Amino acid sequence: MTATPRLHTQQDLRRANLAAVLYAVVDGGPASRARVADRIGLTRTAVSTLVDDLLAAGLLAEAGLGHSGSPGRPGTVLALSDQGPCGLGAAIGVDHLAVCAVDLRGRVRARAAVDAVNRRSRPEPVLERLAGLIDDVTGQLTEAGLRPAGLCVAVPGQVVRDGTRVVQAPNLGWRDVDLAGRLPSGGGPLKVDNEANLGALAELWIGDPVCRTGDVLHVSAEIGIGSAILTDGLLLRGNRGFAGELGHVPVRRRGHACGCGGRGCLEQYAGEEAVLRAIGLDPVRAVADHPGPGGRVGYLAGRAEAGDPDVLRALRGAGTDLGIALTAAANLLDPHVLVLGGALADLAPWLLPAVEAELGRRMGTAPPLVVSRLGADGPLLGAAHAVTRAVLDDPLRTAQPTG
Repeated sequence: MTATPRLHTQQDLRRANLAAVLYAVVDGGPASRARVADRIGLTRTAVSTLVDDLLAAGLLAEAGLGHSGSPGRPGTVLALSDQGPCGLGAAIGVDHLAVCAVDLRGRVRARAAVDAVNRRSRPEPVLERLAGLIDDVTGQLTEAGLRPAGLCVAVPGQVVRDGTRVVQAPNLGWRDVDLAGRLPSGGGPLKVDNEANLGALAELWIGDPVCRTGDVLHVSAEIGIGSAILTDGLLLRGNRGFAGELGHVPVRRRGHACGCGGRGCLEQYAGEEAVLRAIGLDPVRAVADHPGPGGRVGYLAGRAEAGDPDVLRALRGAGTDLGIALTAAANLLDPHVLVLGGALADLAPWLLPAVEAELGRRMGTAPPLVVSRLGADGPLLGAAHAVTRAVLDDPLRTAQPTG
């Protein structure tokens, strides 16, 4: 979903029309030229010219004959290409690195991930290791006839709006780190964004349909807690691009010190490490014993399912504090739905009762709360899809005039 462009030149008009053709296939599925023309309200002659350019650029592919829905001979069906440009997405976590590639049809075509202790690590070795994963995935793409159209990196921290500089990532220990020129992007542009923002965009593009209309508050709960606000399909970024730092909303007046410099922040009571501390585990040791976010969350889920009273008590406490912060956010923003994503979405059966009870007690009628189907993969998938969406939004960069 994109904002309506302001058209000033013939080039702007052509860019918009090329994008309209592509989104007609994205939103409505494979179709003939005639069906595409009907969907977007252009003449069949105009659509045919646009389609020829998109075919030549490798953005569309012909997929056999099919009926257009109108009288006459069957037309050639057009589909998004499964070769040509694709999106590279990467995620830098506190305890893992991951890269994936998504084609224009939205399918994951290659993926690589490693467990890595990135907390308090200098950026250089982390980025070097991530670059190696990107090279591995790019090599797989070449064999599949795909080429990266750019790279988008999800980071657990504040990123300069429309920039590549990480202002601060408290759980990594990074401050003022610019990723420009430090990662291979396949010749395309490099984008860097907050992981919660990309998780929310993934929900918009490939997640629960409830996220595609109205106002949505998406909470990404892992070691840290972030959130993002979607309003009618657009991401609310704020003045500096830092909107959505729910994890650093204070829920205790004189609480634990937080890596952001404050005290009593939500993530100190409702994040993954808070739950581990509450059951008597050292979070650093737990990372070593149960590597990767899925390892620790799976461990907690197993103990909760077995009825472990300490784990159940810790998850109730985390859910209560999360409910307090969500109440403040919901009263301020009045969203039509709340979405719980990130690794802790796998603990929803034990978290949600306390969250919903707190919301109900404090708000009376609270927005519905749904659990992301994407879970911990949301930011990574959102990063890859951000690149493919940029291609779909501006095909002119790829689809140059033919002949």
